[in-house]
Amino acid sequence: MTLRHALVSLLLLGAMPSLAAGRVPYGGELRVAHTGPAEPGEPALADSPTEATVLGLLSRPPCHLTPDGHLAPALARELSRPSAQVVRLSLPSPAQATALVRAWARLTGSEAPSPYRALLFPLRGEGRQLSATGDTLELALAFPWPDLERALCHPALAPPRSVPAALGPFSAAGTHTVEARLAWSQGRPYVDRVRLMPTDERGLSRLWSTQEAQVALGVLSDSGTVSGTALYATYLAWSPRRVPPDFRRAVESAIDREDLTRLFVRGPAVPMPHLLPPAHLSQSAGPRPSPPPAQAGRKVTLLYDASSEDQRAVAERLQVRLHDRGYAVALERLPRAELRARWAKGDYELMLHSLLLPPVPGPALAVVLDAAGRKDLLGVELPRIGALPDAAARDTRARERALALAPSVPLLPLYAQGLALRAAPEVGGLVFDAQGLPMLDGAWLHPTVPGVPGARR
Repeated sequence: MTLRHALVSLLLLGAMPSLAAGRVPYGGELRVAHTGPAEPGEPALADSPTEATVLGLLSRPPCHLTPDGHLAPALARELSRPSAQVVRLSLPSPAQATALVRAWARLTGSEAPSPYRALLFPLRGEGRQLSATGDTLELALAFPWPDLERALCHPALAPPRSVPAALGPFSAAGTHTVEARLAWSQGRPYVDRVRLMPTDERGLSRLWSTQEAQVALGVLSDSGTVSGTALYATYLAWSPRRVPPDFRRAVESAIDREDLTRLFVRGPAVPMPHLLPPAHLSQSAGPRPSPPPAQAGRKVTLLYDASSEDQRAVAERLQVRLHDRGYAVALERLPRAELRARWAKGDYELMLHSLLLPPVPGPALAVVLDAAGRKDLLGVELPRIGALPDAAARDTRARERALALAPSVPLLPLYAQGLALRAAPEVGGLVFDAQGLPMLDGAWLHPTVPGVPGARR
């Protein structure tokens, strides 16, 4: 029995006495409506919680973190440490090993650079010199980094779903339909297939109210929903060369994070006063600074993700608030791929940047520093964090450094979001992993009982 099956069994014993003495039922079709795109992009760009959940049905990184934070194999059949400075991945075949090397090369090279490349920074050559030997991939560390295995579980490190060697708990079986992969490393999913129904917010509400969907991903958070950990963090980034030195003070004095999350951002969302989200760093915010002297006529352009209604609303709010500080802010919406390309080139004045941060403070800080354009800090900060053998001490050190470095990086944290969902009464076993994503491969369908209708929640 795999760990996932054991967790589901425990849930059933407590919540479903009628099934506790029997077996979890296999079979059926799970209908899932969501507000993501019809076809998720490559993993480093499909990094909103909804997109990462949908993409994870078909392509997984080497491992994943269970709800209690334990490491479990996913694409890799086994992760081991033959020595303190080497992590060995055993993949199902040479094709998967090669696909993983190529996918990571895109992140760390010039083809499609991404802030998630920071997850591979502790490797020799920062992960740019990897090669597979058959179905094995050996990762040599440049310095001690005990959190590497947990960092490798990030969804951005999965191969693109378009690669034939990509593997997930399901395989594509037609338009918006995936079928259970019987030979999946963690055990076959309980349902036979998942039918995906991409839609907008109004469509999501309609599909749920008409009972066409059994799971609705990306709903507003309320008493009838469950949510994953809020690790999808949004920042305001700026180019220090293109704005005045007092720009940070101007923004911090102008924005109210509580108002942003309450009025302009879809929940579940929490204000984020520090570089790491409250799930990692719960220290309260300090007082807002007084505004600098206003000087009219400063023209800047704020780039934001064209696919994100939350970013559009926040961008418009920032436009209004910064006007009071003497900034004339022009807004420019860009596809996410182009937005990341502009980030990589440093070709922006202001930019809204949303990132799915790892559930471990050290790797999360690495991604944030790279996103801030301070990759130079990784070689200073990560070895000091990784030198601590105790996991709790490393987490504490990462939090301390996040607080200390915040004033020196051109990145202002705004808010963090989680993924909320609704599930019909007949859906069981649906839990969130440590990354805050629902584990759809662990969901099962309760047999219908004639004459006992279930109420939607």
